Amino acid sequence: QEEMELQALFDDSDDDDEELQELRPPVITVMGHVDHGKTTLLDFFRKTNVISGEAGGITQHIGAYSVAYQGEKPEYKGKTVTFLDTPGHAAFAKMRERGASVTDVAVLVVAADDGFMPQTEEALKFAQKHASAIVAAINKVDAKGANLDRVKQQMQQRNITPEDWGGETITVPVAAIKNQGISELLDMILLQSDVLELKANPKNPAYGRVVESRMEKGRGTVCTVLVQEGTLKRGDYIV
Repeated sequence: QEEMELQALFDDSDDDDEELQELRPPVITVMGHVDHGKTTLLDFFRKTNVISGEAGGITQHIGAYSVAYQGEKPEYKGKTVTFLDTPGHAAFAKMRERGASVTDVAVLVVAADDGFMPQTEEALKFAQKHASAIVAAINKVDAKGANLDRVKQQMQQRNITPEDWGGETITVPVAAIKNQGISELLDMILLQSDVLELKANPKNPAYGRVVESRMEKGRGTVCTVLVQEGTLKRGDYIV
């Protein structure tokens, strides 16, 4: 009975009222094979160094944070982007899938020297299944043995043909460790987001997904929640 009442509350929301819908920040998931530079790339976006605090440099759990990005192109200025950092290691495949299921734009990171690896294939499948759009970031273009054309050929074989090869997948060459191509990548992410015209109603009751949860000593259950509709305020009850 309570569940039905709760569902009725959400069904009654003004979700479909076009006038109440406002543009919302895109949710971006950065995915790819371990060691292909996914975390380094995210570090530049949030200007902190998480990799040093992780076991063996592997992202252990999903994190979410927003960054306001001042683009070089005036139409992008002041846009906010929400990044969902999903683990790159195979052991966290289930968790990664859960991260991707709330994604608007998936950034698929492929190392220019390695090309597609098993986890890249896996990440691509998740991205194709869950994201509205895919942007390919070919990282480590400065590395020895980097071969941009080989990666683009591999993309073509997987039906995500790069734009400059006549396809529809936006592809940006980057060297994350040197901060090369990061601005261009963010520009392309925002451009892709603009095309999607993502909207939500901030006046609705807050509704979203638990991205992850854990027990913390002295605090009890702690959750990372991605609010997809409405506004969550301090003191709100959550079901």
